[in-house]
Amino acid sequence: MPKNKMLLFLMPVMALLLIAVVYQYGYRGVQAEVASLKEAQNAKIKTLTKYMAFIAEKAGMEKKLASLKEARKAGDSKLFEGKTLSIATASLQETVKGIVTGRGGKIISERVGKPEDFGKFTVITASIDATLPDTRALGDILNSIETRTPYLVVKELDVRVRTFKDPRELSVKLDVSALTGGRK
Repeated sequence: MPKNKMLLFLMPVMALLLIAVVYQYGYRGVQAEVASLKEAQNAKIKTLTKYMAFIAEKAGMEKKLASLKEARKAGDSKLFEGKTLSIATASLQETVKGIVTGRGGKIISERVGKPEDFGKFTVITASIDATLPDTRALGDILNSIETRTPYLVVKELDVRVRTFKDPRELSVKLDVSALTGGRK
């Protein structure tokens, strides 16, 4: 009988140990899996919420992008354009020549100056030596240069009377500068 008593005593202890093992590795393991799945689900819900917020802001961002593009276009229209600095400088030179000859002036010589870097921008310069019929033509030329877009600036102006006997005709040296978008 002592074996039966021992068996009777060990059976409940083994049952309790079996229940403890099942609880520890079964139930708690499943609980940990469920908790990690809930964490992953919550993280995905947060990410999805952020994406939905970004998608909701899309229309506002598109409007802001469009306004920034318009502002950029407006700013670029004030700069002299050209694929390279040489082309931009040649375009500046042709523009100034057109203004001078359009007001009755005659071009004697023309040169381009060395470009100067100013951060994102580059200053290009064209020099024109010309003869003008009178001071009114000089005033019209200066007004046309200073009020045009893209902006042009008269950097240097040297005006002399060609002949003292007939003081109407002028000899003019004109340096005109413009901004361009930098070295390309």
